[in-house]
Amino acid sequence: MSAKKALLAAVRGFALGTFSLIGSSLLLVLTLLAAALVPLGVGTLLMPPLLGLVRRFADLRRLAAARWYGITIPLAEYDPGPAGLPAVGPARTLRLMADPAVHRDLRWLPVDMTAGFLLAMLPVALLSNAVQGIALPLGHWRVVADGADYWYLFLPVGGQADAIGAGLLGLVVLYLAFRYNDRLLAAHFTLTRAVLAPDRATLERRVAELARTRHDAVGASAAELRRIERDLHDGAQARLVAMGMSLGTIETLLDKDPAQARKLLAQARAESAEALAELRDLVRGIHPPVLAERGLGDAARALALRTPLPVEAHVDLPGRPEAAVESAVYFALSEMLTNVVKHARATRIWLELGHRDGMLRLTVTDDGHGGADPAAGTGLAGVERRLGAFDGVLAVSSPTGGPTVVTLEIPCALSSPKTSSC
Repeated sequence: MSAKKALLAAVRGFALGTFSLIGSSLLLVLTLLAAALVPLGVGTLLMPPLLGLVRRFADLRRLAAARWYGITIPLAEYDPGPAGLPAVGPARTLRLMADPAVHRDLRWLPVDMTAGFLLAMLPVALLSNAVQGIALPLGHWRVVADGADYWYLFLPVGGQADAIGAGLLGLVVLYLAFRYNDRLLAAHFTLTRAVLAPDRATLERRVAELARTRHDAVGASAAELRRIERDLHDGAQARLVAMGMSLGTIETLLDKDPAQARKLLAQARAESAEALAELRDLVRGIHPPVLAERGLGDAARALALRTPLPVEAHVDLPGRPEAAVESAVYFALSEMLTNVVKHARATRIWLELGHRDGMLRLTVTDDGHGGADPAAGTGLAGVERRLGAFDGVLAVSSPTGGPTVVTLEIPCALSSPKTSSC
């Protein structure tokens, strides 16, 4: 290993060790104090923001591991809780304290401030001891050992001969620093990954969930294909066949009965217009032109304008997600608005669409009678299956008497309006 890498590992290790000791100790103490104050009510206000700081502290370590050593520490999947859950308070605190991802973060803090701190500081300890040992035979021993007992590691230094022996030992330590400094700092991040990464049971649940959502996505795609085939067969295809038969009859009547031929020709022209209209409607059902041309924000506003009930729409999308995500959210919104109109007996709808912290979020609220249930065949189950293909979630809060709040979230990065990246 080069001297540059050894020195860089020592500098990074010193900064990381200091950061680990101070940050982890402080967060652990504050979290324990907040937990002790939960029965008094004060802790329920302190715990959510403190656990948020712990989460961000762990995310910084994940970022450093990936940038410095290419060690990937999977992001924790925190339980978001039901829609409408307050940001602070007893309900949020109890939800957080029962979250396995939060448990892993809290278990990591004492490990980080002890074993993590030692592994991070070992590179700088090796390098500094090597420099000290090499400096002893150059006269430094007179400064530190003159008139006093002095030990360099396990060697006593009382004169020039002892200092030479310490210098040789310092060269050995320097070799060890050059050889192992980078590995020691990498070991720090390996330890962090071992504690912060999801356990096997969590990964198995995640794999099962991905398999289920993939199966649902394949099923939904097959059902959509069957619908398109049925619409083509029963609609445009039937009209085109009838138009072809009419044109054949017209050919035989052109000379015998021109008046009847002109009548049939007019009917064929009308059938062609109807077939074209049905094809356009079918295309809009697959991917609406406004969605392709103007993006999800304008498409959502267009849906709001076409809804029979008054809709107050707030859209804040500085860019565009990829086309597949736009389509999924668009049809989910269409289904949600249709459900409100058909089932909720509402007088007003509020729509919010935005992007924050890597999440595309859509919320539809109505002042109807409530009681919406994704398992009751209202179409929300289909929306949930469609979102599952993109690792999205659907949350419904619909107490009896209303209001009903339906929120969907999809992890997605926005791009410029002309490009997309999710």
